[in-house]
Amino acid sequence: MNLKPIILLSEYQMLREIIKRNTDANLTKDVQQLSNELDRAIVIQEQELNKKIIRINSEVEFVEEKSKRKMKIQVVLPENADFKKGKISIFAPLATALIGFSENDSVNWNMPAGETKLSILSVSNENPEI
Repeated sequence: MNLKPIILLSEYQMLREIIKRNTDANLTKDVQQLSNELDRAIVIQEQELNKKIIRINSEVEFVEEKSKRKMKIQVVLPENADFKKGKISIFAPLATALIGFSENDSVNWNMPAGETKLSILSVSNENPEI
């Protein structure tokens, strides 16, 4: 079954605006990937939101299935990205792969090093405000 990402309407609109305003040619492919994910997303209202859906500012623990490597990141807006602190820009392929999915979902994604399967172990939305 091919899962579709679930995106909150307010975040969907904000991400579309960020994509439209992007002028960094180095990010063209990554921005297009995010746009493609938004194209196939199920957009929901605030009252429909499941607290375990990955969104902007979510902290996510997942495992990359091939290497069994566990990782913990926070999905953030580009201006808040700080790789050393585990804050990954929504434009990064890893964040784009995870946004809109939930705890216990598995996602197949084409990363720069090739296709990989990510299994989401936990999602925390303690600080979901943008």
